[in-house]
Amino acid sequence: MRLALPLIAATLLAGCSLFGSSDAPKPAALEAGITAANAKVLWTAHIDAPSFPMQAAARGEQFVVAGNDGVVQALSAKTGAVQWRVDVGRKLAAGVGSDGHVAAVVTRDNELVAIADGKVAWKKPLNTIVIASPFVAGERVFVVSVDRTVFAFDAADGSKLFEMKRPGDALTLAKAGVIGAYQDTLVVGQGQRLTGLDPLKGLVRWEASLANPRGTNEVERLADLIGPAFRQGTTICARAFQSSVGCANADRGAPLWMRNTSGSEAVGGDAEQLYATDASDRLSAYKLANGDTAWLAEQFLNRKLGVPLGMSGTVMVGDFEGNLHFVDTKTGKTLARLTTDGSAITLAPVLLDGTALVVTSKGGVYAVRKD
Repeated sequence: MRLALPLIAATLLAGCSLFGSSDAPKPAALEAGITAANAKVLWTAHIDAPSFPMQAAARGEQFVVAGNDGVVQALSAKTGAVQWRVDVGRKLAAGVGSDGHVAAVVTRDNELVAIADGKVAWKKPLNTIVIASPFVAGERVFVVSVDRTVFAFDAADGSKLFEMKRPGDALTLAKAGVIGAYQDTLVVGQGQRLTGLDPLKGLVRWEASLANPRGTNEVERLADLIGPAFRQGTTICARAFQSSVGCANADRGAPLWMRNTSGSEAVGGDAEQLYATDASDRLSAYKLANGDTAWLAEQFLNRKLGVPLGMSGTVMVGDFEGNLHFVDTKTGKTLARLTTDGSAITLAPVLLDGTALVVTSKGGVYAVRKD
C-alpha cells in the first residue's frame, strides 16, 4: 500500500491534467512575434522514448543519457558524437548518474548497474523501488529509494558500504527525489526534509525542513521533496510536492526561507534567483538570498511546463508541445523560443559549459545554446 497509493495518486494527478478533458483548462496560446533570436540547436540525437523520470548527467566534456530500453551512452557535448554505448539488457526505472568515469542506472527489476570505461562493471540487486537517478561521487554510488532508504556502494566492485533507513511514513511519492552532495556531505530528500549524511557511514549530520505539510489526511499532507535540487554555493533549494519551494544553508544544515506554492516539478536557478513553476504553470523568480518574489510570469498558463534552467542570462523552460521558452531573468518577459519535435520536454535539463541538454517524450535529444 505504501508504494501503490502514491503511484495511484500520481496517475490521478496526471489524468486530471489531460487537455482532452472537456473540463481541463486550455493552454495559453503561444506569444506572437517570438523567434529563436540567438538561441539555437547545436545537435540532435535520439534515445528510446523514456517512460521513467530520466535524468541526464553532464561531466567533463560529455553528456550521459539513457533510454527506456536500457541503452546508456555518452555523447560529446560539442558534437553529439557517441563516445561509448552500452546496453544493460533490461528496461530502466531510473538513470543516469555519472562522475565522468562511472555511470549508474537502475533497471525495472530493481537492479543497480554500474558502467565503467564503456562496459558493465557490476550489478547489484536492490530490495526496494528506485525512481531517482543514482548519484556517483567520491568513488561511491549512492541510491535513494521511493521508501527513502539510502544505499551506498563501492564504485569499483559494487560492495555495499551502508544502508540507511528512516521510520516509515504512511505514504511516499512516486517521483524522483533529491540526492546530491555538498562538499563532503551527501544530501538527500526524506519527506519534506533535506538531510545531510556522512557519505562513509550514512550517519545523519543535519536536517532542514523545506515545507509545513497541511491537510486533513495523509494524501493532502504528502510533501516529499522533488529532485533534482538546485545548489548555488552553500545554498541548496528544492520543491516540496504541492506545498512549497525553499532553500537551506548546507554549511549549518538550517532552513533559510520557504514560500508556499503548489506545483510538482523540480526547481532551477542561477547565482541570484530561484525559478519554479506552479500548478497553473506560472513561472516565478525568487531572490535566492531571502525568497522575495522578483517577478511572476503568466504567459505560459496551463502549458504543462517542465523544470526551468538558468542559462546565459535567461531562464529556459520547456512545455507540453516541445517548445523551449527563454525568459528574461530580470523581467520575466519571453525573449526567444525554439521548437523541438512537438512532444513534451520530459527531462530536467542539464547544463555543461553553456550548452543545455533536453530530452522529449518521443526520445529526441537536443543540445541547445543561447549566446
